[in-house]
Amino acid sequence: MVLQPHKSRYWLNSKPESPKEFIENVKRVCELYENAVELFKQGVHIASTDEKTGIQSLERLFPTLPMIPGKSELREFEYIRRGTICLICNIEIATGQIISPTLSPTRTEDDFVAHISQTIDTDPQAQWIFITDRLNTHQSEKLVKMIAQRCEITDDLGVKGKRGILQSIKTRSKFLENSEHRIRFVYTPKHSSWLNQIEIWFSILVKKLLKRSSFKSVEEMCQRILEFIEYYNKTMAKAFKWKYKGPIKSKSNKITYLFDNENLLAS
Repeated sequence: MVLQPHKSRYWLNSKPESPKEFIENVKRVCELYENAVELFKQGVHIASTDEKTGIQSLERLFPTLPMIPGKSELREFEYIRRGTICLICNIEIATGQIISPTLSPTRTEDDFVAHISQTIDTDPQAQWIFITDRLNTHQSEKLVKMIAQRCEITDDLGVKGKRGILQSIKTRSKFLENSEHRIRFVYTPKHSSWLNQIEIWFSILVKKLLKRSSFKSVEEMCQRILEFIEYYNKTMAKAFKWKYKGPIKSKSNKITYLFDNENLLAS
């Protein structure tokens, strides 16, 4: 084998405060991925959810020159910034379909609650499991109140910062993760965005559309993103073949947390 010192690859080393909790969280997510198709047949939606923030609408100063035999495509280096947008998105794990995308200038607590609400509206009586990271807006007071209303939970939720379910992020996340609720959340561990399948789709969006496009306005970019999602759902969408099962123990009984995306999945 020839060594190639000029090449490198990103490698994630997780250092969880609680290794046991980390392993349990990772396996919980991987088990949902593994059982997603069967659960979908039973009417359970498993949706991987996240935001792609700061998507820039860039207009190239001059048109791209297409590739010709013997020459690469030539893309203009200089550009004009036309603004940014945030995409909040879900991927249905069982089918690979993109569900209910939201495009907005911000990613506030209100934006996330509105997005989850409109996603649930696509099948309002079904059971929903949202896989997402631990961003504070994903564990907010308004999200708890919306989920409680949707699940017809009439218990006293308490007061934010003072008491009850709403008191802190810890108490709110415990409520949102409750497996007895028809709508619940499963949170990925800290520094584990690679565990969330929507991130894989975001990379597809960048490679297939954003990286090589020129947009004259944010509005044009939004329209192109929605058109790409519609095209993707019709022609390209399929479930990812998830291979990762969770951390493993070596012969020395040491737990390995290294993540290698080349060995994680095959589309």
